[in-house]
Amino acid sequence: MAAIEKIAVLTSGGDSPGMNPCVRAVFHEADSRGVRVVAFRRGYAGLLDNDCFELSSNNVSNIIQRGGTFLLTSRCEDFKLAEAQEEAAKNLSKNGCGGLVVIGGDGTFRGARALAARGVEVVGIPATIDNDVSGTDMAVGTDTAMNSIIEVVDKIKDTASSLERTFVIETMGHGSGFLALMSGIATGAEAVLIPEVEYDLEKIAARIIERYKKGRVSNIIIVAEGASSAYQVSRQLAKIANIVSKITVLGHLQRGGSPSAYDRVLAARLGSAAVGGLLAGKSGCMAGLVKNEIELTHFEEVLREKRELGPNLVRLAEVMGR
Repeated sequence: MAAIEKIAVLTSGGDSPGMNPCVRAVFHEADSRGVRVVAFRRGYAGLLDNDCFELSSNNVSNIIQRGGTFLLTSRCEDFKLAEAQEEAAKNLSKNGCGGLVVIGGDGTFRGARALAARGVEVVGIPATIDNDVSGTDMAVGTDTAMNSIIEVVDKIKDTASSLERTFVIETMGHGSGFLALMSGIATGAEAVLIPEVEYDLEKIAARIIERYKKGRVSNIIIVAEGASSAYQVSRQLAKIANIVSKITVLGHLQRGGSPSAYDRVLAARLGSAAVGGLLAGKSGCMAGLVKNEIELTHFEEVLREKRELGPNLVRLAEVMGR
């Protein structure tokens, strides 16, 4: 295998706090090895449009504290087509890129796997607030998103206690309840609804009524959007037990904000490892954090199944919410 003189990098899918530190880490690791870096805007869409520029130290200066991604991102349905993947591989070759680092989640890695099958040297970095990617204990951006949720829930708990109210708070998590579950544990929520576990609103309503009888008149219920909606849960609580609740939908607030110290360090470690793996001839794999060590896992294994929530965490949320 010939020595790689230039690599490419892109961010794809939903934005995640820490993507910018990832790009910065990729540049600095490559630059320290005498390798140039070409950045593609708007993920795979930009790769298809050949919308790119060469990174320099000026490009990545002062971005480590910025949320989102300065390379922009998108979800590109066209990239599922074989002809689009072929065009992408040609554009990488046209720009002299001997390898590619992709930063994103499940959909991003499916695209990367398709490129690897076409002979492109590619390594992925997990960056998704849902933390639903196998092969890593934590994805870049998850910690920041959890901190954002916790900050809001703590403030809501203050007013819930003052006004003796029940609040239903909806978080992101269409297919994964990680954010909701971990935030529920961290804030002491009375109930957490996630798509991975069946729930019984009648039992939850009965628990809230029992709390009222004991003089504990403020309640926090956190619901992942994949389990239900805050509006539906609120309506059902009113119907079941005449419980009046207030609703807060956090929405994209969870995606924004300056990345936490944890996410910045994780981004640096994974970005460095991705470049190192690529230059060492590793391809078709993702750099992930496993038991606090960086490991490379093949896309096939990463994509075989989503990362599951352990039953101990679910039990812990139930115990801590009593």
